[in-house]
Amino acid sequence: MTRFIEARPYPWPYDGALRADNTALVIIDMQTDFCGTGGYVDKMGYDLSMTRAPIEPISRVLATMREQGFTIIHTREGHRPDLSDLPANKRWRSRRAGTDGIGIGDDGPCGKILVRGEPGWDIIDELAPLPGEIIIDKPGKGSFCATDLELILRTRGIVNLVLTGITTDVCVHTTMREANDRGFECTVLADCCGATDKSNHEAALNMVLMQGGVFGTVSDSSALIAALGR
Repeated sequence: MTRFIEARPYPWPYDGALRADNTALVIIDMQTDFCGTGGYVDKMGYDLSMTRAPIEPISRVLATMREQGFTIIHTREGHRPDLSDLPANKRWRSRRAGTDGIGIGDDGPCGKILVRGEPGWDIIDELAPLPGEIIIDKPGKGSFCATDLELILRTRGIVNLVLTGITTDVCVHTTMREANDRGFECTVLADCCGATDKSNHEAALNMVLMQGGVFGTVSDSSALIAALGR
């Protein structure tokens, strides 16, 4: 039996092999520091409605895929408390991003910004992992860099990745590119992603569509849920 999701520029996955045993939902960096009041993005002065917009559609996709036994993977960007995995240039750039010179590793309203174990670093309550769900703690933008994500996917026989989370143009896109180079078949759900800038969100999605789907496809929550109901 073949099963596809309606997607652009081709029905996804390419071979129609959409099953719970070979497909994972990846929820990228839905953390207070990126979409919660007092977090890093909020402190930089961006409109939180942009990064909070994916919460409800992700919740619906998550409930459906949990119910059907799909592998669920959550990621968190953050650094060790001693900041030994925080490159100096990344910290320097982060301090330039805000209006008060506060950046990664510094004290903020939700604890030390993007530091593991701090309140702002954790996943928001609305999308909290259930016991047994995989959590990937990553020190950078991509979910494969300096993590065991690829080993986990290979061990479980996962070949298809449904990508969601924030931000579309940074951590989601980097993860999609990394996955593509490793041979994984990816789709990104447009309404389940968000960025701090609407035009960046749209441009990131458009990049996926180039050259016949250079990194995979773009779909949405309704298409995925409809496909899983068949």
